[in-house]
Amino acid sequence: MLVDNFYEKVNADNLLSPVFNQDAKVDWQAHLPKMYKFWNSILLGTGEYRGQPFPPHTVLNIGTEHFARWIQLFYETVNENFEGAVAEEALQRAKTIASIFQYKLGLTKN
Repeated sequence: MLVDNFYEKVNADNLLSPVFNQDAKVDWQAHLPKMYKFWNSILLGTGEYRGQPFPPHTVLNIGTEHFARWIQLFYETVNENFEGAVAEEALQRAKTIASIFQYKLGLTKN
């Protein structure tokens, strides 16, 4: 539910949708199951995700504004649908992931 609701917002967003659909040409039928596994592994400790989420982002023309919107939509999705410790963990993990990706892409210094 988290992943589906979040990516519905992404696909409706004027800033993020072109990155995912035109630039990255995401195959949603393949991408969504990966994201289910990714977030299940992070939040529920399933260990089912195998992969490296960062490398695909290195070829995209994205900036801090894209990460800010990604975080905004992720926070909206979590806060609209969940509460409690796991929801708080999801928010913190998303913020950390965005920070690490921006740092690795040379968009921030911290």
